[in-house]
Amino acid sequence: MNKSFSLQGSAWMRVALLLVALATGLAWRPTAVWASHIRAGEITAKGDTTVGALPGSRRVFFKMVLYTDIIGIPPNLVVTQPSVTIFFGDGTATCTPVPRSTPAPLPIPGNNDTALNIYYFEHTYPSVGTFTVRFTGENRNQGVVNMDNSLNQSFYIATTVVLGPTLNGNRSPVLRAPAIDKAGVGQVFLHNPAAFDADGDSLTFELQPSQKVDLLADDILGPPCPGETGTNTPLPVVVPGFRYPNDPSIGPNPLQVAYTGVPPGRVNDAAIFVQDRNTGQITWNAPGRAGIYNVAMIIREYRRAASGGASLIGSVIRDMQIVVVASNNLRPTITIPEDICVIAGEVVTGTVTAVDGVSPTSTPQTPVALFAYSGIIPPATFQQTTAGPPQAQGTFRWQTQCNDVARLPYLVVFKAQDTPTPITPSNQPLIDEKTWRITVVGPPPQNLRAVPEAITGLNRVTLNWNPYICANATRIHIYRKEGTGPDPGPCVTGIPASSGYVRIATVPATATSYIDNNPSTGGANQGFERGKTYCYRIYAEFPGPAFGASIASAEACATFGGRSAQLTNVDVETTSTTTGRVFVRWTQPRPVVGLTFDGTPSYVLTRGEGLAPTTFVPVRTITTLTDTTLVDTNLNTQDRQYTYKLEFVRTLATGPPVVETSPTASSVRITTVPTNLGTTMTVSWTYNVPWDNATRPVTIFRRGNAPGSAFVQVGTAPTTATGGSYVDRDPTLVKGETYCYYVQTNGLYPGIRYLDQLLNKSQEQCAALIPPPCTPVLTLAPTDCEELANQPEFPKPGDTYTNRLSWTLSNLPTGCDATIASYRLYYRPALTGPFALLATTTQPSYVHSGLEFSGGCYAVQAVAASGAVSDTSNVACQDNCLFFRLPNIFTPNGDAQNDVFRPKNSSPVRRIHFQAFNRWGVKVFENTTTSADRILINWNGVGATGESSSANAGKPVGGIYYYLAEVEFADFANTKRTYKGWVEIIR
Repeated sequence: MNKSFSLQGSAWMRVALLLVALATGLAWRPTAVWASHIRAGEITAKGDTTVGALPGSRRVFFKMVLYTDIIGIPPNLVVTQPSVTIFFGDGTATCTPVPRSTPAPLPIPGNNDTALNIYYFEHTYPSVGTFTVRFTGENRNQGVVNMDNSLNQSFYIATTVVLGPTLNGNRSPVLRAPAIDKAGVGQVFLHNPAAFDADGDSLTFELQPSQKVDLLADDILGPPCPGETGTNTPLPVVVPGFRYPNDPSIGPNPLQVAYTGVPPGRVNDAAIFVQDRNTGQITWNAPGRAGIYNVAMIIREYRRAASGGASLIGSVIRDMQIVVVASNNLRPTITIPEDICVIAGEVVTGTVTAVDGVSPTSTPQTPVALFAYSGIIPPATFQQTTAGPPQAQGTFRWQTQCNDVARLPYLVVFKAQDTPTPITPSNQPLIDEKTWRITVVGPPPQNLRAVPEAITGLNRVTLNWNPYICANATRIHIYRKEGTGPDPGPCVTGIPASSGYVRIATVPATATSYIDNNPSTGGANQGFERGKTYCYRIYAEFPGPAFGASIASAEACATFGGRSAQLTNVDVETTSTTTGRVFVRWTQPRPVVGLTFDGTPSYVLTRGEGLAPTTFVPVRTITTLTDTTLVDTNLNTQDRQYTYKLEFVRTLATGPPVVETSPTASSVRITTVPTNLGTTMTVSWTYNVPWDNATRPVTIFRRGNAPGSAFVQVGTAPTTATGGSYVDRDPTLVKGETYCYYVQTNGLYPGIRYLDQLLNKSQEQCAALIPPPCTPVLTLAPTDCEELANQPEFPKPGDTYTNRLSWTLSNLPTGCDATIASYRLYYRPALTGPFALLATTTQPSYVHSGLEFSGGCYAVQAVAASGAVSDTSNVACQDNCLFFRLPNIFTPNGDAQNDVFRPKNSSPVRRIHFQAFNRWGVKVFENTTTSADRILINWNGVGATGESSSANAGKPVGGIYYYLAEVEFADFANTKRTYKGWVEIIR
């Protein structure tokens, strides 16, 4: 085409149509002619699944659907779309237009004003990556009221596909419901695209403005098409004057009407036009002006991982049209079944009914046509049995199979459309629509049995179950808990954490048995404790991307006789920093009735520090089975809390020893804090023990600081499974005096009569009865990330971060002491984890400099002259910045200036995976760098060796290269971002 003589947009169309009209002797009717073109459309894609397709094939098949206006136009004047030009997103296009394969009226009663045009095409991409396939057509039909001059606006749709090694054969979502619908003024309008993803990927929906492209497709067309000079890349913009259909400027002021659906109507509030993000359901409550409306939506496709994460792998833009009429006709009302959950293999049936709207001023009730749209139709079926009036009815039927198991529900969109007679501009068919959600879960594994076995030196459980009925399941997960657990709720898949069950193993779905030796985290078999019952459930998992799971099996339990050794006492006998003593007692283990212990028995007692230590040190090995007490000496019981672990070990003649580990038990530790202006003392205690301390109260003892003072009981207090507190309000307490306390717990093992009255004392703790220091309030000045990101280069050699902190004193606790001698500042580099002392200062501020990154958390305590320490302040945190900028040029010529490709600006990163490609999509370089590397990426312009597809391996390269940098930042969330661009290498 000679571009110098091209005419833009509808001007050329109108000239062409006028010439046709004159030539045929027809009257010139511009309104009829101009209204005859594109109403709506979308593009869908499917990866290469043809017979013989190789893994990693980059061949993609596409289908485009356009809806065009055909009402009232003589056939020789209808503006058809016999062929289309497609732009593939890789710099290429269809040099020869794609012909239309199917022109036909839309197969919905009352919609004979719209033709359905289908185009099929395919493309093989030169490399993996993300590509956006685009279509722009001239022109939209006339009279769209929510944009300016629609007849002169082009039509634009696009679909994005992602090609990669794990996405071979991926299919984009298909939209089963037509993109044309009709609505009535003052009546709720509903539309659902009935999107379905055949691969089971997750979909999200979002409204967006309709778009256009300012140039004709012929002006965009470029090389390698002969004689063309364009870019092959349409650049969309929002159509001029676009407004969403509920915009009050469209007039008259649209208002909501009564509606019981979602979202419910708020009568006389401003109209809404919304789309549900998860289901795609559009609700317009309610149109205020008759006319034609267009709006676009983007359907994003996410591939889920087994871990629960998801990545974006494609999107489809649909531009749809809604025709609103002012009419006495009232829309029908449809009734569908309640959402359900079914077990694969069951038949789903549902009855759908609808009645036509009726009011004193409306037209008489008419028959109602029912439709069902879903990706499961077929094999599912929907058949209308009666049309009414008074009631239309249809039946849905679906024989589910194991292959239908999925994590997300299947959506079936049911639509009811009345049939007013005659159909006139003011008496158009109207619709109602609802979505049915059907969740398909796997059947539970059957006949699970748990058999306890006492073999030489080890108690174990053998599990057996029937072969799993679904051959497409991938794995079976095995869960165990001590004692029985609750039954899962109806249609609950898997085993929720709230049940108390813990996963112990995963086996192939073909397995039918498992032997549980109770392995430790290190892999050694521990066996099971005597005297306890262990229960099991299993469930099946299904493959991605749909995933899904089965209902859990029935519970199966195994009980072992006898009793294991159990700790009963961890009693602090002496409080000291160097000569503290802790009395430890335990029970003697009992074998299964009628049996004796094999091997040589012994006890191994170990000790750790704190409530939940991760490491333990040996205390003593005891070889006499009847010796069940020990006094642990030379401890710092004044400052430390201790936890003990008891192992019952049997050394066998052959094989490894059998080790039974009892639950750990800690000492009781107290803290004493003056409260209420130094007139009362609060005593708090903590512990972590396997017996029950909460059944009986704790006893509190106190003594004064006078010589010869003895401890006396001052009260009792309830306690919980982990600790409690008591406020000593004795009026004889003297302000400024020092008082010492300890507490004694009284525990028991429920149901074991001889393990009762388990008395354990805490350490002694003394404190002066003075007001506590006031608690500081901490402020952390934020890092100016934008200023750093805009520097010409950051970080340069020697650049570091600085965090500035300041704090003030609050008035808490009430009556606190504001006379502070010093402050203790604590720091941790992560959002969680332990704090470490950073500095002690007398100033209410601190500059933390020389940091490799700015992220971290701080807390501060105030210290009084008496040595009393305040409560810890608020924790002040800030995250690392997120910025990353790569240059567009580097010069690896050996002059030590800009010799390598690296970030110009970068906040702290953990990892960068970098790839460079030539313009044919061939990878010439790839590496991974981390925060430990002195220079990130650090490409010297040499093709990477080992790249079998590159002729530049090990050789200097030059020119323009395209890069893909996958960056994992060092922020708290481990944010991952992908950067794409180009770089020129000049030598």
